[in-house]
Amino acid sequence: MEKNAKNSIIKRSPIVCVMGHIDHGKSALLDYIRKTNIVDTEAGGITQRISAYELVHKMPDGKDERITFLDTPGHEAFGAMRTCGTTIADIAILVVSAEEGVKKQTLEALKCITESKIPFIVAISKIDKPSANVEKVKNSLVENEIYIEGYGGTVPFVPISSKSGEGIPELLDMILLVAEMEDLKGDSKKLAEGLVIEANLDKQKGITAVLVIKNGYIENGMYVVAGDKIASTRMMESFLGKKIEEAIFSSPIRIIGFDKLPKVGGPFITFKTKKEAEQYISDEKENEKKIPIKNYNADNSAENPELNYIRIMIKTEAAGSINAVEHEINKIVSDKVKIKIIGAGIGNISENDVKLASGRNPGIILGFDVSTDASAKELAERYKVEIKTFDIIYKIAEWLNEEVVKRTPKVMVEEVTAEAKVLKVFSSMKDKHIIGGRVEKGTVFVGEEVKIMRRDAEIGRGKIRELQQQKQKTGEVREGVEFGCQFQSEITPAPGDKLQIFKLIEK
Repeated sequence: MEKNAKNSIIKRSPIVCVMGHIDHGKSALLDYIRKTNIVDTEAGGITQRISAYELVHKMPDGKDERITFLDTPGHEAFGAMRTCGTTIADIAILVVSAEEGVKKQTLEALKCITESKIPFIVAISKIDKPSANVEKVKNSLVENEIYIEGYGGTVPFVPISSKSGEGIPELLDMILLVAEMEDLKGDSKKLAEGLVIEANLDKQKGITAVLVIKNGYIENGMYVVAGDKIASTRMMESFLGKKIEEAIFSSPIRIIGFDKLPKVGGPFITFKTKKEAEQYISDEKENEKKIPIKNYNADNSAENPELNYIRIMIKTEAAGSINAVEHEINKIVSDKVKIKIIGAGIGNISENDVKLASGRNPGIILGFDVSTDASAKELAERYKVEIKTFDIIYKIAEWLNEEVVKRTPKVMVEEVTAEAKVLKVFSSMKDKHIIGGRVEKGTVFVGEEVKIMRRDAEIGRGKIRELQQQKQKTGEVREGVEFGCQFQSEITPAPGDKLQIFKLIEK
């Protein structure tokens, strides 16, 4: 193992995340790379699919180089990793279909990549399709400010087909070229640290987690800590499911035997002894107890009376998660409703949290990876404070968006549905008028509300009580047809006036 070398800072292989629109071929690309570049003769191939794998790619000069791919379900998972304070990927591949070009999800993925400040490569996929148009896609990229090489920018691009494999060796070459330019290094003497990218309960093996090592080394007999969860490395496997004794940075590994399910997207660190690992967990818990509730100025006097306010109290399982929840909340923008964070703290939702969220405008307590005390639930019902808990970070923004829509004040808007011209007034008695007219736009119905317009100015309003067409009663008159009408209004219409039929719409 390199950790015994004099110079412990050495080159490391890149970790790559593939992103883009859901139908643009991310999975097909990963499947092709997996099937054609990973050979395990002892195990007879990959027997189980996990969320990261490592391949060896032969460069044009004949040299073998490693690449680790993250098989994530999209930009949300990537974003969740980013909000934990660390970006696990070194390079991103932005997949764009040669048939469709840039779509909304492409831009969302790009935003996530640029916020993470990592280099990326554009893979123009599906070039084997009859409707593929690579040149059109290049222009689409530039129109959306993705400036590729040869089109005013420096972002490399590679046209590929995950069906035939065309362009994929060149894509792998490009990944390694970008990695070389980034000069990726790792410390082979440092104890391993990285991110948890998968966790589950295996009926035979117990609680397992897939980790990607960002830096350092790990070997049999060490202890891994993820949050307040701990595991020994006695049962450590490669991504192929083979038992291993050691691993180094950029490698995906599976650790079996965690005491509790670790949080996906959260960081892990490594210790040589169980005592050190347990002491670290204990110290972290003590430090979190000392973290006070953040003061967000809950004074209602500063509120704009023209806005509806949603007052939010945040409770999370760890201090680092507060920023992640705030990030989700800050995504929501509304002209009529403002979200106001009134406090944040660590630990389960308590009676004190409910009291802080109560008041003239009872707030909402948002909990992430926490539970609610029974006494707090009872008090919340009495104070009309809503409690919502989540275990997936981006679900918070989805739920809050719905809440904002519900609380947005509705405005009644008059919508003109038809228009008629007054041709003749046959009689008028108090507020009842018998008139003749012609429908010029839309369809006029009995019972509808009407504005009387004279030279584009409204002079009064009324209601259609009865309609006749060719001296026969009818419920409606269509465009271009003349009609007779009993019209109720305080204002007497005159020939040449316009009757605008309208209804009130809630917006």
